[in-house]
Amino acid sequence: MAPSPLCSASPRPLRAPGQRPRDVRPPRTVVVAAGTRVSGAEARASLVLALASQALSASQRRFADLAGEAAKYAFPSRRFEPRTLEEALMSVPDLETVPFRVLKREAEYEIREVESYFIAETTMPGRSGFDFNGSSQSFNVLASYLFGKNTTSEQMEMTTPVFTRKGESNSETMDMTTPVITKKLAGKNKWKMSFVMPAKYGSNLPRPKDPSVTIKELPSKIVAVAAFSGLVTDDDISQRESKLREFLHKDTEFRVKDDSVVEVAQYNPPFTLPFTRRNEIALEVERNDIAL
Repeated sequence: MAPSPLCSASPRPLRAPGQRPRDVRPPRTVVVAAGTRVSGAEARASLVLALASQALSASQRRFADLAGEAAKYAFPSRRFEPRTLEEALMSVPDLETVPFRVLKREAEYEIREVESYFIAETTMPGRSGFDFNGSSQSFNVLASYLFGKNTTSEQMEMTTPVFTRKGESNSETMDMTTPVITKKLAGKNKWKMSFVMPAKYGSNLPRPKDPSVTIKELPSKIVAVAAFSGLVTDDDISQRESKLREFLHKDTEFRVKDDSVVEVAQYNPPFTLPFTRRNEIALEVERNDIAL
C-alpha cells in the first residue's frame, strides 16, 4: 500500500521576498495636516473625543440654563408686599410679569394702575373655567405657541401670571409672562385663558400657527385686586367676586365699571403647594364721580 500524504491541502503559492500576502491589507492612514500622517484608528479616536467634548459643552450650557430656570422658582420674587400671614406665605416665581403701580391699599384689596401689555389668548373648552382637562388643554395650546409653534419658530420666555377671564359684555375678534388669565364670554358661556407676552417684543410678536390662538394688546386700566392662596375653583371665584364687589361698593374713591368682568390671575406652576400659591381676583374700576 502506498503511504498516505501528510496533508491533503494544496500547497501555497510561493511569493517573492518582501511581497505582502494578497489577503492582508496595509493599515490605512489619514492625512490630517501637511507632513503628518495618522492611522485610521487614531483619526476615529480623535473624532470621538471631539464629539464628546462638544456634547459635554452643550450639556454644561443646558445644565446652566436649567439651573437658571429652576432658580426662578426656587428663589421666588418679593414684588408683592404682604398684608396678611396668608399673603406672606405666598411665593411668586421670579419671572417677567405685568407692570403696575399701587394706588391704594385696603385690608381686603388694593387698587392698581396697570400698564398696557400684549397677551396670547385661546378659548377654553367646556362650560367650566377651572376644570383640570379644559385648563390643561388651553395651557398646552398657549405654551406651544410660546415655545416655538409660531411663524418664526421663536422660543419665548415664560412669564407670570396666567390669566383667566370671565364675562365680557361684547365678544370680539382679536388680532393676532406669567399670570395666566381666564375670562368668560357673556351669552356664550365660554372662558378664555391668556399668557402675558414678554415686553421686549412689543407689537412685533410672531404669529401663531394654531388658529385658536390670538394676539391682543390690552390697554392700560385701573383694577381692584384681592389675593388668595389655594386651588382655584369656579364656586370659589364666584364667592370671592361677590365679596370684592361688596367691598368696592363701600369705596368712596373707586367704583366697579359697568362692563367690568372678573379676571383671575394664577402665578405658580402646578407643582406648587396650595398654601404657597398666589392667586388674584380682579375687577376693573374707575374713579368715583364724587371723588372728582
